[in-house]
Amino acid sequence: MGGFFGVARKDDCVADLFYGTDYHSHLGTKRGGMASLDGGEFARVIHDITNAQFRSKFDDDIDQFSGSSGIGVISDHEDQPLIIGSHLGTYAIVTVGRIANAADLARTASCERRIHFSEMSGGEINPTELVATLINLEDSFTDGLRRVQQEIVGSCSILLLTSEGIYAARDKYGRTPIVLGRKDGAHAATLETCAFPNLGYEIDRDLGPGEIVRIRPDGAEQMAPPGEEMRICAFLWVYYGFPASHYEGINVEVVRNRCGAMLAQRDETQPIDLVAGIPDSGTAHAVGYADAAGLPYRRPFIKYTPTWPRSFMPQNQTLRNLVARMKLIPIPELIADQRLLFVEDSIVRGTQLRETIRRLFERGAKEVHMRPACPPLVHGCKFLNFSQSRSEMDLAGQRAARTVGGDDLSEFTDPDSDKHCAMVENIRKQLGLTSLKYQRLDDLVAAIGLPREKLCTYCWDGCE
Repeated sequence: MGGFFGVARKDDCVADLFYGTDYHSHLGTKRGGMASLDGGEFARVIHDITNAQFRSKFDDDIDQFSGSSGIGVISDHEDQPLIIGSHLGTYAIVTVGRIANAADLARTASCERRIHFSEMSGGEINPTELVATLINLEDSFTDGLRRVQQEIVGSCSILLLTSEGIYAARDKYGRTPIVLGRKDGAHAATLETCAFPNLGYEIDRDLGPGEIVRIRPDGAEQMAPPGEEMRICAFLWVYYGFPASHYEGINVEVVRNRCGAMLAQRDETQPIDLVAGIPDSGTAHAVGYADAAGLPYRRPFIKYTPTWPRSFMPQNQTLRNLVARMKLIPIPELIADQRLLFVEDSIVRGTQLRETIRRLFERGAKEVHMRPACPPLVHGCKFLNFSQSRSEMDLAGQRAARTVGGDDLSEFTDPDSDKHCAMVENIRKQLGLTSLKYQRLDDLVAAIGLPREKLCTYCWDGCE
């Protein structure tokens, strides 16, 4: 999943733009880019950040940028920002999301005979270019952004850098957040609110689902009101979100602590020597578990962060396994002869986790228990670029469900059902764990603190 940052200031915006975008580097995606606007002139730079964080690639480019407004992005795979010339004027655009019907939309647009699309590597259409094409079919930026939200299947949040200001449009069902910030002489929009404090911004408000605003240095003007229906991705709090960020006013670290506590409260008493988290995103969940259970929290693995990217990034499974292994350094004194309980944010494919568990037993662990902070993932995400695989059978939950026998995956989502228990037991055996117990979905929803109907829980229960 990607992220973006946009800023409009009365004076030069470049420092805020650079660092605000950099605060999205933890999302671990493949492209980074920035665009600024100075007196009608656009500057833009895009870099490959697959094996490097944003800041290290853009340090040498800062002198190219100037102006009072700009947008930056950490992108899943496509080059962004794009500079678009149209009857609406020249503008820069960045997007975050996933357009499931991109091919159909491109085919329909191409029927106009005056429209063409450049191809990315692999022959895919750049989804941000497709969004720009839909915007350009209308008579105003606002109408164009509305059209995008009406026509796409999936999700798409957008920033447009124009001579009129920065347009920020949250996706139709608010699956990804956009949060507005303010300080003297400046207003900004971000996906991750962790970008605000050290740049001197205060959180103003969250955009509603489908809401469109135009940001200028002195404020944000509403151009289209929010819709009534929201489905913000619950996985933001479980894994993707940075611990210091807030969505809908709810902090990520606090939710993860509550998730861990709820796991502990449902766990029957058993002799455990220490609680640990799979770093980094399992850490806060584990702290919550240890506090609630009255058990010591320790770090049997230390994550080496300076050079290794997030382990889901490489497309090759062998390389993913290598990254996962190399970045986790074991502490033998905290492993040997210990009964270990690990809290993990989630189990997606399970391939890396199986290797981690094997290493623990090789170093003398007596027992290894696992408590994922969310339910089993049985559906690949249709709305964001998360848990995307060549086949949904890559997901440990779906693979186990099919193995134990069942074409109706809904039969496996009830945590009290026999089929759910059989699925979990199959995963436990595949991973070589002493015990495995997942978070219940009702407990996860309670830990987040939003009504269930405002959360997207599709990857766990198939409910859209």
